[in-house]
Amino acid sequence: MATHKLPPKVVVQMLTDNGIKKVKLFDADQSTMSALAGTDIEVMVAIPNDQLSAMGSYDRAKEWVKRNITRYNFNGGVNIKYVAVGNEPFLTSYNNSFVNTTFPALQNIQNALNEAGVGDSIKATVPLNADVYGSPENNPVPSAGRFRTDISDQMSQIVKFLNQNKAPFTVNIYPFLSLYANENFPVDYAFFDGVSNPIVDNGISYTNVFDANFDTLVSALKALGYGDMTIIVGEVGWPTDGDKNANINYALRFYRGLLPRLAGNKGTPLQPGYIEVYLFGLIDEDAKSIAPGNFERHWGIFRYDGQPKFPMDLSGQQSDKYLVGAQNVNYLPTKWCMLRPDANDLSKLADNINYACTFSDCTALGFGSSCNGLDANGNASYAFNMYFQVQNQRDLTCNFQGLAMVTDKNISQGNCNFTIQIATSSSSRSAQVALAFLTAITLLLL
Repeated sequence: MATHKLPPKVVVQMLTDNGIKKVKLFDADQSTMSALAGTDIEVMVAIPNDQLSAMGSYDRAKEWVKRNITRYNFNGGVNIKYVAVGNEPFLTSYNNSFVNTTFPALQNIQNALNEAGVGDSIKATVPLNADVYGSPENNPVPSAGRFRTDISDQMSQIVKFLNQNKAPFTVNIYPFLSLYANENFPVDYAFFDGVSNPIVDNGISYTNVFDANFDTLVSALKALGYGDMTIIVGEVGWPTDGDKNANINYALRFYRGLLPRLAGNKGTPLQPGYIEVYLFGLIDEDAKSIAPGNFERHWGIFRYDGQPKFPMDLSGQQSDKYLVGAQNVNYLPTKWCMLRPDANDLSKLADNINYACTFSDCTALGFGSSCNGLDANGNASYAFNMYFQVQNQRDLTCNFQGLAMVTDKNISQGNCNFTIQIATSSSSRSAQVALAFLTAITLLLL
């Protein structure tokens, strides 16, 4: 979710320019699909959680497949490989909202794909959060992994059905969240460059949480009799702002550890070899919900305007070159909104800052974030400018009861960037995407 979105064709060109061969979407938006047509980029489309109940009707599921899958199934169309049925529908924070609708939706979508004659090449799967499985507190090792008891019946149904249809199990793994959720979590264990005290499980040393988490899932599947099931990592990444541990240095460290492992097909101790992994995400989203944390708007390896944040070698060869950014991006005029230097009545300042931040993105002002070092005046200017840009620099959106003024002087400070938004039409939409990585050979096209 973003207030100002790059056109889908620009986003798809970014994928092409960077040699990315697979993409995971979070819907099946027509403009995005049209932009992907003819590119041969392999696509995972998605059914949002709020549509799962409707997919409990087989007729509705058939209509969805007709409208979003088979209409693109032609020479020069969209190379659809998977349908994601929901996204992390069993999160504990959802309070069982989708527990009883996910499996029927999965069944109906796959059966509709089969009936349409595309089920052999297009598989339905359910991207699940890593909280659907775990190890007991008295034996917290990967080999003891089991699915949560409260959803054990649903997971058994899903896994059995996926196996019957030769579809993969999809899981989202976020080492960052392990660090975010637990102040006592060992920082080094979130990365791939070694720890002094690895977890030892039946003679296997686990030096990072990604391997341990993945193998906990392998063990949970094995306990159900499906230890050989193909597993796709549907999302993995590291945010760059919005938390003390969300920064470019940590993101670089994470990707510099992850990408060579993927390129080398190292796998994990219980599943060595190639693992299909999607990076989340492509572009920052300034309107995404921050209920999980302020970092949620900063997962992109590209900034809001499609420009790369840091050097990154997708081939895993660690050459650390910058990715190709979005081309021909149009920006709003070069001007910012700031607190008036001569503002006298500051009694209304707090209310105006709160208003500006409510309707824009002030997550960079939080503790440990990129703009945390601003003084009180800087905080006000940052908030006012973010609102001004979200409102497309319209007249009267830089007033705030006389406290603000427009300037043509860049008021960015150090690592704190005062944004100038991109110019987009209200009708444009951009794809919310995650990146998928093939082999090192494929990515050498970069």
